[in-house]
Amino acid sequence: MRRLPLRRLVTLATLAALGAATLGSTAACGDDSEGASGSSGPVTLRLGYFPNITHAPAVVGVEKGIFAEKLGANVKLDPKTFNAGPAAIEAVFSGALDATYIGPNPTVNAFSKSKGEAVRVISGAASGGVALVVKPGITGPQDLKGKKIATPQLGNTQDVAIRYWLKQQGLTTTKEGGGDVKIVPQENAQTVETFNSGAIDGAWVPEPFVSRLVNAGGKVLVDERDLWPDKKFVITNLLVSTKFLKAHPDVVQKLVDGQVAANEFVNSKPDEAQQAISDAIGKITGKPLDLKLIKQAWPTLEFTNDPISSSLKAGLDHAVDVGLTNPVDLKGLYDLTYLNNALKAQGKPEVVQP
Repeated sequence: MRRLPLRRLVTLATLAALGAATLGSTAACGDDSEGASGSSGPVTLRLGYFPNITHAPAVVGVEKGIFAEKLGANVKLDPKTFNAGPAAIEAVFSGALDATYIGPNPTVNAFSKSKGEAVRVISGAASGGVALVVKPGITGPQDLKGKKIATPQLGNTQDVAIRYWLKQQGLTTTKEGGGDVKIVPQENAQTVETFNSGAIDGAWVPEPFVSRLVNAGGKVLVDERDLWPDKKFVITNLLVSTKFLKAHPDVVQKLVDGQVAANEFVNSKPDEAQQAISDAIGKITGKPLDLKLIKQAWPTLEFTNDPISSSLKAGLDHAVDVGLTNPVDLKGLYDLTYLNNALKAQGKPEVVQP
């Protein structure tokens, strides 16, 4: 066999090495691409929620490991807690959050602000759990004239609800706190203190603050469930960024599977769920939520996978009616494909696509 010159051997060896390096580089790029697209490789899901009763499916799903189980070993769950909807939505917009449990008003604001591009509602979570609690001497709407009523935030879901209800009763309000009834937006954590001090005469708030005010001597004047058809209205949705949804539809399906499983746990094992909520809030805030308070508030809430889209649309109409927002086209907000897949797999009725 004829021997090749030394220079030729060196050239061939160099080309072979370069070829191997190129193939290795291409393979590495292929792995990164697959991981990013969600088809293989580890994925991190950053999930937002509030440490309170109205977000019970999220709290229980994280605390009891339900989400982790459904997501599987290839998805890392990174839970993040928030105290207000706007902060959670900003985290979604900035790319710091992939999905979040959220109230109806921030949901609408996020969809509107992004011109329908940034978010989708993929499941409901909870209904109810809101009331107007007042001083015992107030027995009807007309007794509210000249009174100060707190809400969690100007333009938030409860703020819209009371302004719309007062307008129906022939009573006026203004954004600046004027009118027949003076609306005083403040942090929910302040309401019991201001109620006890006499700085406010009542508050339209979610649980557990309704129960706290009742325990402080207040009485429920309006249970918001009584204002809605079948006593159902959305208080918490599960929302996902469209960017994450497009990149990882398989992970979103597993997340919704977890939501459905978490609601099943909450509804079938209420005592365990309540204890899990108390424990989880203790870990997050440093002080467990009183178990008696949770049990007191529990009957006012319904944990449902149905996002009750009709109530979200009505809430938007109410906000427009009282001058707190402009009309918004909600077409495309809901994608219930993943929810109905999860429900169908369990033999449960599907939710009609709005």
